[in-house]
Amino acid sequence: MGILSWLVLGAFSGWIASIIMNKNESMGAVANIFTGIVGAFIGGAVFNFFGGYEVTGLNLHSVIVSVVGACILLWVLNKFNKK
Repeated sequence: MGILSWLVLGAFSGWIASIIMNKNESMGAVANIFTGIVGAFIGGAVFNFFGGYEVTGLNLHSVIVSVVGACILLWVLNKFNKK
């Protein structure tokens, strides 16, 4: 995937994950992009561990993988920030 595809996938999946995790008001565009890109790596590792496919391009499956990974990332960060 190219840089532009990673940015688009990261922005969209980070935004969706921030809505799911009720963090939309506190996150900006750069945070959504970062969360989505890191979430794609986390989601790819999780899906690969369970026998699924990782991020394969700019498609619906990759969006689902990165949203799941971004939700995991936001959940972990929320647990660390509550202390």
